[in-house]
Amino acid sequence: MAKAPLATAVSRAGGIGFLAAGLDASTISSSLSQAKKLLDHQDQDASSSPLPVGVGFVLWGSDIASAAEVIRKFVPAAVWLFSPRKVADLVTWTEKVREASDGKTQVWVQLGSVAAAVEAAGLCKPDVIVVQGADAGGHGLARGAGVISLVPEVADALAREGHGHIPLLAAGGISDGRCVAAALTLGASGAVLGTRFLAAKEAELKPEHAEEVLRTADGGVSTVRTTVFDAVRGTTGWPADYDGRGVANRSVDDAEKGMGVEENKRLYQEAVAKGDGERGKQGRMITYVGTGVGLVREIQSAADIVEGLRRDAMAILEQTRAKF
Repeated sequence: MAKAPLATAVSRAGGIGFLAAGLDASTISSSLSQAKKLLDHQDQDASSSPLPVGVGFVLWGSDIASAAEVIRKFVPAAVWLFSPRKVADLVTWTEKVREASDGKTQVWVQLGSVAAAVEAAGLCKPDVIVVQGADAGGHGLARGAGVISLVPEVADALAREGHGHIPLLAAGGISDGRCVAAALTLGASGAVLGTRFLAAKEAELKPEHAEEVLRTADGGVSTVRTTVFDAVRGTTGWPADYDGRGVANRSVDDAEKGMGVEENKRLYQEAVAKGDGERGKQGRMITYVGTGVGLVREIQSAADIVEGLRRDAMAILEQTRAKF
């Protein structure tokens, strides 16, 4: 999920960029207005031409009425539904999205298990299912498989239940064209990348944040899934089976050594108040990234990233075919 400059740049390049509504759906209107300007979509009739970006909602903390108002006004091409307290919550949201957009906005749901994907497919019939594996950065299920086994198992389960027509997108640990090619061979129709776009010129990260992304390697070791990041930030409303993956830091180390939550939280808040930008093992600032972060080695424009992913994935698939 991104701000308007990055999301629109991805869409222009042939992908679809998503804006993050976060926990307050009312705040996304300004980003969507900016996206309309950047995409020269000002004079387009939203009823006939959806805005070519998506919007992601964190369901457990978002107000559905505010979200519907935003969708009705801007009619984004897609809405990404994430982190319901129960899969059945997706039904209400799906109905509201389709009603608000008169069926013009696609409904994408992100799920991290076979059972949840099958249940969601039957209950709300989404346009797309995003299958998030355990390698993903940011928030997701605390327990789950990586995409290499999760995507094909979800695909098989959906086919058995009569939902094999729903496109699957693979998410988690995908950072270059090789990973995209792998996702396609696993049965996905496409791939979702988050960490890679932290190193896009349009991402507008603070220098120390961008440097941390580029510096971090061996993501399976240097990152960790934990609830500590949310504990120190005070963002503790996530469903009980969720945690977040990010670069292991002093807050995580202190928690593992037995430091209490309140003391750890105090130290984090002091670091923020001081403007302490130190990240990584020696810092307390949080860097949410997936295990594929070690494949992110340079800052590029979003267009170059998208075009490179497409080109490299096609080349890898062709090379693989030629071997057999």
